[in-house]
Amino acid sequence: MFDDTYKEVKNHTTGIYKEKGSKFIAYSYPVYSEQEVKERLEEVKKLEHSARHHCYAYVLHADKSSWRANDDGEPSSTAGKPILGQIQSNDLTNILIIVVRYFGGVKLGVPGLIRSYKTAAAITISDAEILTKTIKEHHEVSFKYPQMNAVMQLVKEFDLEVIITDFQIDCKLIFAAQKSKADSIVDTFKKNHELSIKYIKTI
Repeated sequence: MFDDTYKEVKNHTTGIYKEKGSKFIAYSYPVYSEQEVKERLEEVKKLEHSARHHCYAYVLHADKSSWRANDDGEPSSTAGKPILGQIQSNDLTNILIIVVRYFGGVKLGVPGLIRSYKTAAAITISDAEILTKTIKEHHEVSFKYPQMNAVMQLVKEFDLEVIITDFQIDCKLIFAAQKSKADSIVDTFKKNHELSIKYIKTI
């Protein structure tokens, strides 16, 4: 089970690193799908069309379950992997980092390439604003109007974020709760047999 908070970058940033004439330009983007990854890659390839390599790595989803590293013609594991390593060491997700290289005429060797791609990625991350987000579960509570006080008391007690309210004779309320606390909150609601509660989604 993973933690119910995760970190992502708020904004697009760039970073530049130079090594023995070679120039490495890093671009970081917040992304939420593989389609967005493709679109950003196309943008950077058009922007930096004369660069020799467009290497990248990305991590997606709150549980970091989707990721990829690409060397784009550089020696195996000298580009994509060091970029991915910087994403992972900063514990980030929903991020794409592309590092383009302009060759300066001097071969850098494997250690030089790894250091250069790693440093360029680190620079662009250091310029980004990093947000910590919480995974939340949404639940819907259904109850009769006389139960209003009891329900609102629980909302207050657990400091729940109320998303939607519909208070008629038959009342409904949708709340969001931090994933790690949701089970115990739902159990407390279930102890009141005059209402029903159902899971909606996790975001």
